[in-house]
Amino acid sequence: MVRQRRMKAMAAICGALLTAASGVASAAPTSPAGPLPASPVRPIFGQTVVIDPGHNGGGAAQPDVINAHVPDGRGGTKPCNTTGTNSNSGYAEHAFTWDVAQRVRDALTLRGIRVIMTRDSDTGVGPCVNERGSLGNSVGAAAVVSIHADGAAAGAHGFHVAHSSPPLNDAQGEPSVRLATMLRDTMVGAGFVPSTYTGSEGLNPRPDLAGLNFSERPAALVECGNMRDPGDAALIESPDGRARFANAIADAIAAYVG
Repeated sequence: MVRQRRMKAMAAICGALLTAASGVASAAPTSPAGPLPASPVRPIFGQTVVIDPGHNGGGAAQPDVINAHVPDGRGGTKPCNTTGTNSNSGYAEHAFTWDVAQRVRDALTLRGIRVIMTRDSDTGVGPCVNERGSLGNSVGAAAVVSIHADGAAAGAHGFHVAHSSPPLNDAQGEPSVRLATMLRDTMVGAGFVPSTYTGSEGLNPRPDLAGLNFSERPAALVECGNMRDPGDAALIESPDGRARFANAIADAIAAYVG
């Protein structure tokens, strides 16, 4: 009799457990209610990166400042800065670079990377190109990336990545070429087309960019596209396009410093 009561009790417990399990299973959705969260990125701590948003929004109002000559890093001089270019619709390069640079900064910060910007707004003047190029030296940057867009003739399209050449120090040699190549390859992988009008296969070694010449850290400059070309301008002017540029640049930098 006691044995029968025990068996009935065990049966009741098993039945309750099966019922609870069934309730949990039926409550779980058979498919995700929304998009799955992105896979977590590997954090990268202890690295500093300098991001240089090209030009600045207040430059046009102070031509005496931006036209003043500064050293170019190769024994000559050049203007402190320029106003940059713009698309045919009037969208300014300085606004584009500021938007993309902030997105890159935020993406790298989420990875644990310390990011220093060469300017903190889009309403000021400067810094001059030699100061931008020197900032990475003083903070021990693992990489320095300058963000720009070009102003070539319509029909010329695509991005290119510049690095200082011939190199003036060891960092401008293999490390900068490797950084530029990582940026080029990651942007191609993200669906961007290398330049059809300058450089070779998306890389453009140059001696005339003071922002690269002054760097004693690995440095590269990305011209994201031609603002005068309708196809490139459509990407540059759209928030989605700017997010794509930023994601590709951030991914390349993280891969390089990681």
